[in-house]
Amino acid sequence: MAAERGGCALDAVPLPPEVRESLAELELELSEGDITQKGYEKKRAKLLARYIPLIQGVDPSLQAENRVPGSSQATAGVSKQQKSRSTNSRDERFRSDVHTEAVQAALAKYKERKMPMPSKRRSVLVHSSVETYTPPDTSSASEDEGSLRRQGRISSTPFQSHSNVEPWLNRVIQGSSTSSSASSTSSHPGGKPAAASNTAPATTAATVLADLMAHTQIENHSAPPDVTTGLVEYLHHECPQVASVRGVPRGYSSSILETADGVPVNSRVSSKIQQLLNTLKRPKRPPLKEFFVDDFEELLEVQQPDPNQPKPEGNQVNVLKGEPLGVVTNWPPSLLAALQRWGTTQSKAPCLTALDTTGKAIYTLTYGKLWSRSLKLAYTLLNKLTTKNEPLLKPGDRVALVFPNSDPVMFMVAFYGCLLAELIPVPIEVPLTRKDAGSQQIGFLLGSCGVTLALTTDACQKGLPKAQTGEVVTFKGWPRLIWFVIDGKHLAKPAKDWHPQVRDASAEIAYIEYKTSKEGSTVGITVSHASMLAHCHALTQACGYSEAETLTNVLDFKREAGLWHGVLTSVMNRMHVISIPYALMKVNPLSWIQKVCSYKARVAVVKSRDMHWSLLAQRDQRDVSLSSLRMLIVADGANPWSISSCDAFLNVFQSRGLRPEVICPCASSSEALTVAIRRPSELGGPPPGKAVLSMNCLSFGVIRVDTEEKLSVLTVQDVGQIMPGASMCVVKVDGTPYLCKADEVGEICVNSGATGTAYFGLLGITKNVFEAIPVTAAGMPVSDQPFTRTGLLGFVGPDYLVFVVGKLDGLMTVSGRRHNADDVVATALAVEPMKFVYRGRIAVFSVPVLHDDRIVLVAEQRPDASEEDSFQWMSRVLQAIDSIHQVGVYCLALVPANTLPKAPLGGIHISETKQRFLEGALHPCNVLMCPHTCVTNLPKPRQKQPDVGPASMIVGNLVAGKRIAQASGRDVSQLEDNDQARKFLYLADVLQWRAQTTPDHPLFLLLNSKGTVASTASCIQLHKRAERVAVALMEKGRLNVGDHVALVYPPGVDLIATFYGCLYAGCVPITVRPPHPQNLATTLPTVKMIVEVSKSACILTTQAIMKLLRSKEAAAAVDIKTWPTILDTDDMPKKKLPSVFRPTSPDMLAYLDFSVSTTGILAGVKMSHAATSALCRSIKLQCELYPSRQIAICLDPYCGLGFALWCLCSIYSGHQSILVPPLELESNVSLWLSAVSQYKVRVTFCSYSVMEICTKGLGTQTDVLRMKGVNLSCVRTCMVVAEERPRITLTQSFSKLFKDLGLSARAVSTTFGCRVNVAICLQVRLNCFFLTQNLWGLGRKSCSACFLHHQVK
Repeated sequence: MAAERGGCALDAVPLPPEVRESLAELELELSEGDITQKGYEKKRAKLLARYIPLIQGVDPSLQAENRVPGSSQATAGVSKQQKSRSTNSRDERFRSDVHTEAVQAALAKYKERKMPMPSKRRSVLVHSSVETYTPPDTSSASEDEGSLRRQGRISSTPFQSHSNVEPWLNRVIQGSSTSSSASSTSSHPGGKPAAASNTAPATTAATVLADLMAHTQIENHSAPPDVTTGLVEYLHHECPQVASVRGVPRGYSSSILETADGVPVNSRVSSKIQQLLNTLKRPKRPPLKEFFVDDFEELLEVQQPDPNQPKPEGNQVNVLKGEPLGVVTNWPPSLLAALQRWGTTQSKAPCLTALDTTGKAIYTLTYGKLWSRSLKLAYTLLNKLTTKNEPLLKPGDRVALVFPNSDPVMFMVAFYGCLLAELIPVPIEVPLTRKDAGSQQIGFLLGSCGVTLALTTDACQKGLPKAQTGEVVTFKGWPRLIWFVIDGKHLAKPAKDWHPQVRDASAEIAYIEYKTSKEGSTVGITVSHASMLAHCHALTQACGYSEAETLTNVLDFKREAGLWHGVLTSVMNRMHVISIPYALMKVNPLSWIQKVCSYKARVAVVKSRDMHWSLLAQRDQRDVSLSSLRMLIVADGANPWSISSCDAFLNVFQSRGLRPEVICPCASSSEALTVAIRRPSELGGPPPGKAVLSMNCLSFGVIRVDTEEKLSVLTVQDVGQIMPGASMCVVKVDGTPYLCKADEVGEICVNSGATGTAYFGLLGITKNVFEAIPVTAAGMPVSDQPFTRTGLLGFVGPDYLVFVVGKLDGLMTVSGRRHNADDVVATALAVEPMKFVYRGRIAVFSVPVLHDDRIVLVAEQRPDASEEDSFQWMSRVLQAIDSIHQVGVYCLALVPANTLPKAPLGGIHISETKQRFLEGALHPCNVLMCPHTCVTNLPKPRQKQPDVGPASMIVGNLVAGKRIAQASGRDVSQLEDNDQARKFLYLADVLQWRAQTTPDHPLFLLLNSKGTVASTASCIQLHKRAERVAVALMEKGRLNVGDHVALVYPPGVDLIATFYGCLYAGCVPITVRPPHPQNLATTLPTVKMIVEVSKSACILTTQAIMKLLRSKEAAAAVDIKTWPTILDTDDMPKKKLPSVFRPTSPDMLAYLDFSVSTTGILAGVKMSHAATSALCRSIKLQCELYPSRQIAICLDPYCGLGFALWCLCSIYSGHQSILVPPLELESNVSLWLSAVSQYKVRVTFCSYSVMEICTKGLGTQTDVLRMKGVNLSCVRTCMVVAEERPRITLTQSFSKLFKDLGLSARAVSTTFGCRVNVAICLQVRLNCFFLTQNLWGLGRKSCSACFLHHQVK
């Protein structure tokens, strides 16, 4: 009886002890990572090669007999597809019977060509014996390299002879292989199944023994092993008499040990020592990237374009103009004017009816009630909300609207109330938990919009997460909000003399609509009052809206089409809206059809998903009629797969009064609002269009009509004509927006008064999206008006109909070909989705690998789907995508049901799913990686040069003039901002300008060891003190322009004043650290050296230091007679400077920066006026410094970045610097942190020495500091000025220690610079920012070389 893992293999094929020992060493090397899986397989096959004949007696005919091809169902039966949605819920947006048949036909062709599909190794969780083991369809493996070794199970029946093993071996040979990476049988047509040949090659036979050992397992174990602890516990549980190499107890002295594969090892020492010896045999070499950086792009294989690929051949498409906007008599001048009209003249007219989850109407809001409630809310917001006796809100402020999808009435009141109060509403989703998908990005949007107030209802507020104080918690990434409930009892009645100002529509912002981009960032799209009015006008004309019509709205009323039709345009036309909540649609998918029937609605606004849901439930309801509908607006008509829902819905409901011309798909985007909509024939619209296009040609951006008999086709429907009053063109997706040709797919751009205006607060991307200028092939602009990019990919067809084939957000460019994520989802869903995919929940996105996009497909697996069936389905999906789209899938992952992050209305949050995939936080239950099918641009193999090491490569690159690595920051000369100081070339001019414009603005505040203010300096005070210093230099010192002056001052305002006094007099200042009174013998020679080397003609200092320089103690250290003229600045005459010196050129010397290295080498850097201004400007831009900011500086102000921050930046940027001399921390360790907390400083700078003092001195006093009220939560950035190696351990200790005081771990960052460039990198927690390195002629290469060896954390 086989009592141990691998026993059957050893009994059947006896191996000599030395071979077993070699196998054990190989196994240990693999577990330690010393060799790759591929190398392990190769070496093991080589060891077993001589024993192959012992197991080659397997009859090849048995292999063919035992090969059982997997069966595949074409499509599920009709009855099965018409079950309830809970059991057969497939995303109808991607449903297409034609496409499903094409996918099944493609899979059938694969089977005819006997193409192998990936399979997997048997898992320890599979509970079927080997005798009943049925292999997958093919012999290609799918196990990940480096993953847990999956093992099969063998029957507990003892092996009596070698013949009993033969059938089992046949199945193993045909059922799996050793590694997916080594397999040549991929899902591409070129693969050939190795196991299907009559004579197995030697390499395949050599793998049999390895597979035998990898598939065997003991029968009848009591419970599945815990994979988190490896296989050791399981082996001990089953056979306690045998130990494993990695699981031998201490003191175990058996002479036979065993590896995880059951191969004995002869050893008389402990497993730890044996493991160490085997590891030391092959010492690891440091990776080459530690020595140099390759130009990786040059090593990648360049994809050559296919010479036979289709190319556009048509004529260039001109700008398409829509019908003109009609002139409507008595048209309101604004939306609020329309509301005022209907609220006062038609107060009883119904405006909005809200339904509960049972479909019963719970409230009907009339226009009179909407007007009166909105007035109350507007009055309350402007007059009753105060803070510190001042109004909390003023016109133009942004306000968040947080309302659930089940409460359209209160949302409508809040929206129009904000408009009446001239506030800007920002509708967002209700945050349910602190970890909602995308919630942090919503918080970032609210913060950037400056939102401080959130409007909600009492019921909604009660459902929000609460803190221990009972208040609503502050969600991650959100600003601190005041939550205001707008229920009637909380609103005040307006005063009799208060009336809102109902102005005409203007260019001011009306509301902000949020949008989540492809990468997960959330932006706010601003819509002006004029755009809102023009859009309502265009929709009214295009849809033929009239007064008192009834509209059924199934969409989210807070954004996009649900807001445009159900909240805005409906009020403009005094329509009655029936709002169907999402919760009701989940319970009763037919509810919207029932309401259309009962209210005789003329218009319904739905999505293709809603049409599909009603198809699933339509058998339960027969007495419905849709004859009253004149327009069924399909809001997601831009999705190419919506045509399937439209056709199926028409086929079923045409017999119930639905007319074909009623279905009106439309295309829209958050930026351009409604782009196009199909008009019914009664409104003059052309007949609907349909196009069958080749997917292969579409991937190259070319339109080619095909036939539906082909497998790889996409059938799309038109989305109608462009909106009235708009102009449209199609431009190339990448690069300059050139007009496309007639048979070319491009991005649709729109010029209209009814589009969004900007991304709030994002001027850069606003210019790219909202101010695009399309040009002809000759480079001439097509219009003097800017166009708005819609993000929709499409073309213009016959009768000027617009066709959309995809969106930029779903575009994946793989090897130069474009694929749409929705198309790939549709193909995956066509492969028997009901058996494996939970509710059709599939996410498709791309990730960059080797500078190209790779496709990733993630699906939720049904709870009752087995592992084997799931892998079969994944294999078929890979083949279907390869056949239909001719592209490989990089990774296909199945996750448990209900584990993918959800969007607000139940869909999959794609960007959050992608982020979890990249972070390794998806936790899939089944994974199929196929990099060999899609990564085709692998790096070229290295040419190994004899006797050439990394050092030789570096020397060779330097000799050849190549830079090892380089980076450049933004060009500060090209940036445009409101920097008033930029118009001055010199810092002295900036100080004079500030003294004239803002004389009393505080610039500096110096603290002493007690934490009290020792001295301050405003702009005018600093200017006057600098003037007195300049007068003293010229009269007492008799200095000339260009003379060097040494400034020997302790850290303080005097140092700054004398520095600018030197600039006023035309002298060149040099800041010098004063000597320490208790250590003159060591510190005074350094002062003497700097004075002599800099050729200073004068020394400015205080009386106390002047006495120290001339004292007897100083005479013992240096020759005090050789000091130049020494002037003290304590008592200076109050004379006004006749004129401030102005340099003749910006390249003139401004100051000298002297510093002593840790090796004792003194070096000085010449800083010109131009370099000084550029340095200040770069720091200002990177650190976002402006006059209203405060920063705390705890640095020595004598050289490098410390000097620049202490003396230069406040003058240039105008911010207030709180100066904390590091020397004061010796008597008060908590001085710096207390000052940061007291003044609520957001940005602070310190040195490593300061950080070390605080860490050591305050390690046990955090509780005391908390009792004193020290709170560091205000700190956004704490930057350590690193003038030495990065001390990561110190920064981590500092962050952990003061975390209890509110310091964010992300706040601590490190700056980096060198002698000639003191600020190469600032605020590295956000991104490395490199100042322009050509400011000085000194050592550009030295900066880059320093950066290589100075790793910034």
